[in-house]
Amino acid sequence: MPQLLVEEVTKSFAVGETMFQAVASASFKVERGEFLSIIGHSGSGKTTLLSIIGGISKPSAGEVLFNGRDIYSFDSDGLSEYRCEKIGFVFQFASLLPMLSAKENLLLPACFHTSRLSAEKAEERALELLSLVGLSDKADAYPSQLSGGQQRRIAIARAFMNEPEMVLADEPTGDLDEETEAEVMRFFQMMNEEKGVTFLMVTHNTDLARQTRRQMKMHNGLIEEL
Repeated sequence: MPQLLVEEVTKSFAVGETMFQAVASASFKVERGEFLSIIGHSGSGKTTLLSIIGGISKPSAGEVLFNGRDIYSFDSDGLSEYRCEKIGFVFQFASLLPMLSAKENLLLPACFHTSRLSAEKAEERALELLSLVGLSDKADAYPSQLSGGQQRRIAIARAFMNEPEMVLADEPTGDLDEETEAEVMRFFQMMNEEKGVTFLMVTHNTDLARQTRRQMKMHNGLIEEL
């Protein structure tokens, strides 16, 4: 059984009197432990597809099965649990809470996990993740005291706080310099190879996509294997 199975997923929006298909009958599967990238230009439907897989946006048609279960058959609590505990999100923007320190931004997701870590264990994990992204010295810094690249790395670390089975990354290195981009990809590859985390990354950067073991392409809502 694949970890993720996307079957004939379509997402339509009304644009005036016209129906626009952001995702058109997408079907593919992802095995546990894969590192898959989806390449496509802005507006190709990549982010919409990722939000459907992440349980954020319900498809107009089709199914998304995670470990054999249709996520959109879950009630609201079940879908929240799926988003919180099974999936780690890396969004296009860091979206850190400005009133929380770097460490506190990492600790926040742990508050919503059904089997909460002790405060000591949660802090230990947060500090470990900050160290892995090279920011252990910024644990008590606030977002306003950090560069854009540092904020992005903290947001990436936050995605792993609840030990997700799969990480969905939307243009994860879009605003990073080449050196930091390389560091982030090494971190992703380490988490994939050593921790077995499955990765689904969408990007317009073909050089970045080539670093993943499998690539797909999206264009005008249609997806195909490369």
